[in-house]
Amino acid sequence: LDEEVDSEEGKNQKDRGSPTPSLSSFASLRAVIRIKQKYQAIKRRRQEMALGLGTQGGLTGAPRCTSPKIFTFSGLTPPPIPSVYNAIENLDDHVLRYDLEGLEKTLRREMFGQQGAVEGLLSHLNDYLSTYVHNKPLVVSIHGPSGVGKSHLGRLLAGHFRSVVGDTLVLQYYVLHHCPQEADAMQCTRNLSTLISEMVEKAEEEEKIPLFIFDEAEHMHMEIFDVLLQLVASKQSNEYLNAIYLILSNLGHAHITKHMLQNSSSIPMAMTASGRHSNLVKELTPILRKTLEKHHPLWSEADILPLGLLEKGHVMECFLEEVTREGFYPDHSNIERLAGEIEYYPAVGGREYSQTGCKQVVAKVNLL
Repeated sequence: LDEEVDSEEGKNQKDRGSPTPSLSSFASLRAVIRIKQKYQAIKRRRQEMALGLGTQGGLTGAPRCTSPKIFTFSGLTPPPIPSVYNAIENLDDHVLRYDLEGLEKTLRREMFGQQGAVEGLLSHLNDYLSTYVHNKPLVVSIHGPSGVGKSHLGRLLAGHFRSVVGDTLVLQYYVLHHCPQEADAMQCTRNLSTLISEMVEKAEEEEKIPLFIFDEAEHMHMEIFDVLLQLVASKQSNEYLNAIYLILSNLGHAHITKHMLQNSSSIPMAMTASGRHSNLVKELTPILRKTLEKHHPLWSEADILPLGLLEKGHVMECFLEEVTREGFYPDHSNIERLAGEIEYYPAVGGREYSQTGCKQVVAKVNLL
């Protein structure tokens, strides 16, 4: 099959001459190369299975080589754009597979007070999932004070991706649960590396994008950060480039709180949530990145997304949601009373920001 393809490409090259490849043609070539590499990898695996070799004798968790180590462009001519579309399904269909519209509806309904951050996250996901060829994984680092919705966001994303790519291609890693002891850090790191290798290889075979969520990253051991940096920054084989990493932590929360309390009075009340978050990202990202890179260089590879403080109205939405979920009548005066029991920072610019976000909502509703 390869010889026939090469022969046909050679004939086409003679007929057309040797024009200088355009940028779009080069992108097409990269897609075709990727398809050919995947075909060769699958063919090798089938040959191994036919010989009864399987994976015996290999190192546990070591990624199999699915791409040639050396590749030259000699003898290859960029194919016409239509041939690429014939070789792979339409890019819009690829985005539809992940149902980002459904995810957007869920996040807008569930993430109170964070609509600007939701738009930013969906923009990153849409940009990444709308192409087949990646030169690095997508790494999004979400930061915010306690109770603003970081872990809730992680759970929502995990649930959504499980529904579209399957349980085996989604990892939720809580360091305080999976690796609480510093003495176990090296073993935890080896186990994690093995698991990620297995997941990205499975995802490559199924032509899907896996999701890795690391919650409470402020407690994560340096050895785990080191292996994550190695996975996302070094030149790995194709399957390692097609992955989404979501890092959730409260690192840098003091900068976010200080910025919002100092600048809220200068933000017009009529400004949209998207506009307020855009300003927050623009002004805070350089500060947060400088702080985070001191903690570990992994953050030099990440897109940073801050979550802002929640206002009293957002806390009331949290109470309404929880009261309804528990089967209580959603009496407005009762909800307002519960929200009034939460501690707030002194009002600035007509806004009351909760000191604990919605952290205490569940506990208070449980007392009803």
